Amino acid sequence: MNKTVNQKAWFLVLPVLLLVAFSAVIPLMTVVNYSVQDTFGNNQFFWAGLDWFREMIESERMWNALGRQIAFSVIILAIEIPLGIFVALNMPKKGFWASLCLVLMSLPLLIPWNVVGTIWQIFGRVDIGLLGYTLSALGIDYNYTQDFYAAWITVIVMDVWHWTSLVALLAYAGLQSIPDAYYQAAKIDQASRWKVFRCIELPKMMGVLMIAILLRFMDSFMIYTEPFVVTGGGPGNSTTFLSIDLVKMALGQFDLGPAAAFSIMYYLVILLISYVFYTVMTNLDKRDGH
Repeated sequence: MNKTVNQKAWFLVLPVLLLVAFSAVIPLMTVVNYSVQDTFGNNQFFWAGLDWFREMIESERMWNALGRQIAFSVIILAIEIPLGIFVALNMPKKGFWASLCLVLMSLPLLIPWNVVGTIWQIFGRVDIGLLGYTLSALGIDYNYTQDFYAAWITVIVMDVWHWTSLVALLAYAGLQSIPDAYYQAAKIDQASRWKVFRCIELPKMMGVLMIAILLRFMDSFMIYTEPFVVTGGGPGNSTTFLSIDLVKMALGQFDLGPAAAFSIMYYLVILLISYVFYTVMTNLDKRDGH
């Protein structure tokens, strides 16, 4: 039996394609144009070829920012994924308390990024912030505006507070999809709690966990607003991640050519990592299907 294909459905997708083309493709082409040209003002451009890309690849500044960015993303994943799984495992499964936990876990996700940065900027201040004042009263030397480690701890804790609930909610959704028959069989076999987690819950959560890892890695790799509001990239360049360094280069120094080349390389790295995650998730779905 041949399946009827309705080509009229493309007309429903066309507005979305036009919107994406206007909001993404056109700005991308503008960036590509700047990345291969140089200008001395007066809207006069000169062909530069791959000079800006070569300059960025040889730039110690970019590699340092990339190192800080990768370190931040790895630390975030190492904390938020296990913590989110732990929270999901201990959340109520049914009833009023389950609904209340879901609402409470969703609240941090509703706060805008700039507001999160402002909250933690004030919260960590030694003079008026509850956290900074309390740590100073306990004799702990804490000042995120002057100390490298304090700045990193503040930014990491802020991100964990903001986004761990996303991992927990995704993991909770994966747990809710597990049929009760699996748990009944494990109970009959007298499986330990660790065995239940390792052989039943973790494999069934693997799909949503891959999505959580992808979302959190991409978001942490592109993070800008929160650390910029809290530390401004300081002290020194200790929290100057790739996005902050890119903005400083493009808007602060107005080096449009290098900044355009930098942004394209940044985009390609994110695209490559997204493809890797997509391939892993696709293979995982095929394996589960078999």
